[in-house]
Amino acid sequence: MDGESGQQPAGGLAAFASRDFKLYQIARMAVIIGAEAQTVAVAWHVYSLTHRALDLGYTGLALFLPGLFFLLPAGHAADRYDRRHIILLCYGLQVICTSALLVISVLGLKNVWLVYATLFVIGTGRSFSGPASSALVPHLVPEGHFVNAVTWGAAIFQLANIAGPALGGLLFTLPLKGVLEGAGIVYVFTLCTLVTFLVLVSSLSVRLGRMEHRAASLRVVLAGFRYVWRSQILLGAFSLDLFVVLLGGATALMPIFAQEILHTGPKGLGMLRAAPAVGALTVSLFLVRFPMRNRAGVRLFVCVGIFGLATILFGLSHSLALSLAALAIAGAADMISVVVRSSVLQLATPPEMRGRVSAVNSMFLGASNELGEFESGVTAQWLGAVRATVVGGIGALMVTGIWSMLFPALRDVDALTAKSLREDQRAELEDELQPAD
Repeated sequence: MDGESGQQPAGGLAAFASRDFKLYQIARMAVIIGAEAQTVAVAWHVYSLTHRALDLGYTGLALFLPGLFFLLPAGHAADRYDRRHIILLCYGLQVICTSALLVISVLGLKNVWLVYATLFVIGTGRSFSGPASSALVPHLVPEGHFVNAVTWGAAIFQLANIAGPALGGLLFTLPLKGVLEGAGIVYVFTLCTLVTFLVLVSSLSVRLGRMEHRAASLRVVLAGFRYVWRSQILLGAFSLDLFVVLLGGATALMPIFAQEILHTGPKGLGMLRAAPAVGALTVSLFLVRFPMRNRAGVRLFVCVGIFGLATILFGLSHSLALSLAALAIAGAADMISVVVRSSVLQLATPPEMRGRVSAVNSMFLGASNELGEFESGVTAQWLGAVRATVVGGIGALMVTGIWSMLFPALRDVDALTAKSLREDQRAELEDELQPAD
């Protein structure tokens, strides 16, 4: 399904003409809902044990470090082995990890480091499944439908991000008696979604075989880094997201805002976690009906700036309604970044290198999200949650302005098509497109 296409992105339900795409998105919907519900339970569980912002930051660090350690082999594996098999193996590992979290909860173990160790193993599975999943999607739809598939995939992701935290907060507060009260029932729910995911992905008909036939070598494994480094568009998109979310993300601090500033408890935490997804879902549904036809780079920078401003507003708010509105605006603005970055990643990269380039992107994403949670926890420990969030939003605005000058090729990206994007960078990447000796 890969080929050169210069047509404008398709709209509507075009991507759902593919059976495999439909099955994969149903599977993603289920597993993301479960993962987000589990995230709420883990955050509340850790905070209830320690009552320290820094310990919330450690949850992000535990998830991020495996991606750093296993970045190179994960990218090479996604290009050398069947990506579907890698995904199944990694999510099978997550079933074991969620079962471990359930045991920790049921037994009432108070050692928070057991939770961190389990999250580290979950992060290990994600470090391999992330590049494989990202590189799999272009093979599920025709190239002309890819931006539509990315937009629908983002919409489904955001819908799951609305349902997941809300369900997590609701399940956590159910008036149950016994071992499943609190986090336990959430972990049981997550196990059910993981099993659903494994069954549906197993039924996909796509069979990729090997994309990369060369054995592992330093040159082969590092090819993704070299490719990204030589592409101003890819390097600019990845690093912009890295620094903006690293500075402006406040996800790890939401239990503090829910408990100490907004006084809303676990249900309020679920609402705060879901609010960015509400805004993102609204924008993604709009983009499904009205795809971006041009000026994608300019739209990207404008929306990243809006994300920084919304983060500042959230940090200053003492009203639940205003906080939810600010987070919804931030999620809406971030959705533009997701669609542009995902389209650039897959359409500007040759199929045989998508696993390794996706692994580099996964490292940037992990650093911005999970490492960003650690950064938020550290700065909140120093400055307090409110000041840390406001300073982070100001930093995100500064990065947006600097990156718009450092990466003019990204700013000038127009149409999100394979032909347009590859023409933009063909000259600078010509050496990378040649096979190694």
